[in-house]
Parts: sequence; C-alpha cells; structure tokens
Amino acid sequence: MVFPVFPRSLRMAPLAGALLLLVGCSSGGGTKPAATPQTNQLYAQLDQASKGYETALAQARAGNAQASQQTLNAALDQLKNASAHCPSTPGCDPQRFFSVFDRLLRLKDGNFDLGDDLGSMGNDLPEGSDAGKTGAASLPEAQRSVTLLRGQQLSQLIAMNGPVKAALEMWLTQWRGNLMDAYVNYQFLRYQMWPEYQKQDLPEALLFGIMAKESGGKVHAVSRSGAAGPLQFMYATGLRFGLNTEDGFDSRFDPAESARANAEYMDEQLKAFNNNLELTLAAYNGGEGRMRRLVGDNTSVSLYDPTIYNQLSQETRDYVPSVLAAAWLFLHPESYNLRFPRVDGAPGSIVLKRPASLTELTVCLGSAGGMQDGWFRTLRNLNPRLDPQVSQPTGVRIMVPKVLEKPYEARCTDGPWPILANDLHTAVIPVVPPAPPPPPTSSSRSSSSTSRTRSYVVKRGDTLTAIVNKVGCSSLQEVSDMNDLKHHQIKPGQVLKLPTCR
Repeated sequence: MVFPVFPRSLRMAPLAGALLLLVGCSSGGGTKPAATPQTNQLYAQLDQASKGYETALAQARAGNAQASQQTLNAALDQLKNASAHCPSTPGCDPQRFFSVFDRLLRLKDGNFDLGDDLGSMGNDLPEGSDAGKTGAASLPEAQRSVTLLRGQQLSQLIAMNGPVKAALEMWLTQWRGNLMDAYVNYQFLRYQMWPEYQKQDLPEALLFGIMAKESGGKVHAVSRSGAAGPLQFMYATGLRFGLNTEDGFDSRFDPAESARANAEYMDEQLKAFNNNLELTLAAYNGGEGRMRRLVGDNTSVSLYDPTIYNQLSQETRDYVPSVLAAAWLFLHPESYNLRFPRVDGAPGSIVLKRPASLTELTVCLGSAGGMQDGWFRTLRNLNPRLDPQVSQPTGVRIMVPKVLEKPYEARCTDGPWPILANDLHTAVIPVVPPAPPPPPTSSSRSSSSTSRTRSYVVKRGDTLTAIVNKVGCSSLQEVSDMNDLKHHQIKPGQVLKLPTCR
C-alpha cells in the first residue's frame, strides 16, 4: 500500500525557527523557576499538538489524506504557537519541546516525504538496494531507523539540541586531535569493520561515531572498568555476542569481530527500543537493562525527555550526543570548516624476508607514505594477535596498508635501517632485583588463596595478558589494581605483585 505524503511546505521544518528561539532563551543557565498556570497551559497545548500529529499519521495510514492534512496543519500550528510563547513564560522548560519534536520526527516513519533524508545519502545506500524506490519504505528496517544520521531531520535536530551542539564544539576544539587520529585509524581498519555494519544495514557514520568516542580507533584499548577493543566491549557482553578468548587472544581486540558483535548488538537494541537510536546508544553505554527500566513500554519517548534524561548518568548524557556529533562530522566535515586527511586505506601485506618485530618494522619504515606520526599504531591495529615486541621469523605474513609494500622492500629487507631497528630493539635494560617480601603475618596465613603475593620482573616481550594467563587464578583487572597500573600498561624491568594460587 502506498501512503499519501504531505507536501514539502507542510513538513516540520518550519518549526525549526520557533524552536531555535527556545535555544537562545534557554542557554543562560541558572535555576529554572517553578511552573506557573501559564506554563502548564503551554504544556497542555504541547500534549494536544503531539496527539494531533499522531492522529494525522493514523489518518494517513488509513488513506484519508484530506482529514490527515487538516489534522496535521492544526497540530503544527498549535506546536509552533506553544513553542513561540515558551521563552517568555516563567518556568517553561524548552527541553520538553525539544523532546517532543525529537519524538515526532521519529514517528514520521515514512508516511511523510523523506526526500530530504534520502537526498543526502547518495552513495551511502547499501549495495544492492533498490535505488528506484523513494522514501523510507525503500530502506531496510534498521537502516530506516538511522536515516536521521544522514538527512535533514538530524540537521534540524542538531540546530536545536544543546548537548549535540556542545559535543560538536568539543570535537572541533579540545578533541580535534582525537577526532583526526580516530579518522586515520578507521581508514586503515575500514575494510575489516565496515562490511560487518553493512550486513546489518547500519550506517558507516554510526560505526565511526561509536569508535571515535570509545577508543579513537586503538584496537588494544582497555578501560579502567575492563572494557576492551576498538568498540569497548565488557567481557560478559562480548561473550554474549561471540567474543571470547582462544589460544590466549581476546577476540574483543579483533576489529572485524568487534564490529560484527557491535552491529549485532545495535540491531538487537534498535528492535528493543523501537528503532530509537539515542536510547540504543544510551543502552550501549549505560546498560540495556537500566535503559529498559527507565523507558518501560514507552519506547517512542525521546532520550531528552526530562523523565529519562534527568535519570541518566553524566557519562551517558555526554556519550550519546558525542557519538551523534562525531557521526555527523564524518558525513559533513565541510559544513564545520573541517577537513579530514586523505588516507589510502587499501589493504596489503608483506612476507618477512628477515626476522622482525612490529616495533622494528616501525623504525625502519619511518615516515614512509607521508605518515609523520609513524606506523606503529597502524601495524598494531592490523595485526592484533601479534605482540609488537616479539620478533617474528622469516616467512611470516604481516598485514600492512598497501602503500607500505614497496617501502618495506626498499627499507626493511637490507641496508642500515633494519640493523638500526634491531640494535635499538635488543638493547639491554638493567634489572633491579626486587625487594624481599615482608614476612607473613598470622592474618595473612589465614587469608584466602589469592591473598598471598609474589614478585615478578617484567621481561621484554611480556604482556599483562600473558602474565595473568600464567598465574592461572587471577584476572587482568585484579593484577592491574594490585599494581596501580594505568590502562594495564607495563614495561621491561618493572616489578609486579602477582597473587600466589594454591
């Protein structure tokens, strides 16, 4: 069935001007005065306009275009009138109007003309999609839920949404270096991660936004809470989506596997939250159980509704707009005076003609291909299973960007650079003998099996994961806490306290 669409002139875009007034009048901060009878009257008009809009949708679905048009006009006029009076009414909270506008945009659901949404998608449509169709009906269900990332709808929302605008400013100023690093890292990982999102019909901008906020594209990132990998999965959540440990390798660090699990998680939660992207992102950050308890059965509610927003942690309040802002910049950098660097992320590989570690390869490759910051991060990201300090034998295949295949042959197979790299890598670091442990007390003798500790001197090539695996009865987090490690980082010669198992 083809539903009638409303003319372009009757979309919700004209509300942007009225709602922008709310932003200007609500940015001063301070304590909001108590609601007055006039305020409550505006809120009542807001509720009536919202219900009228939903009625117009129902009439459109039933094929009654004329009645739907009349109801829509009345609802929009009422909403514009209420929003225009809010700034001058003591106690009126503009956030309530923003949340309603956000929710109504989502209820649109293809029954209004989505030309603005699809017109900016261009080549971003998934491969194999039917370009001849128009409107949201041409998109898969998950894709439809996130057209906000690509179209006029989100640009209208961003123009009014304080948290997203604030996040845009942060990415363009204090976080600008992180954004650029994330973009470069992603371009080299794209061929592994993006196909997993395509399978779920999810937009690439969303993948980039999450990765930029979570890890900046550092595949081996580990948070203090134990979240790991480029998309920062907690251990239990990772297991639920097939991320486990095999042969000592935690597959949360595998970019392709991590992207697959993340795409499956997003698809699952979009369905649970009625394709509400902000609620889904909040669930990813703050836990889906908590979000489901907050939302209940009202999955059409806006994240910015005070009844939801005010109960979120500050971390989640910051997280959602930060992801959306990074995604929006990924799509429209030129609109914000931003230029991402050109990156040739074509995949390639080399077969070692002499033994070398990733650190040695980084030294001999230097700034090949114009990479002023060097290639260490990229080599680590593309070879997550390899310890960067451990020399790999001749004949091992190393994944590299294709642009490095010729420089490797020219610089790293013979000549002075691999010799220098090996000389630096094999430098001997003096080892300070550990202090003798204090004599055990009576209380320690009766403590649990893991309360006794022993000392361990970190050797070149050691990783904390490998050390913990040797202990056999501990965890990364426990050992990290015992030694006050920052981001689980260790260095040769460092003396660690390890639990003694019995």
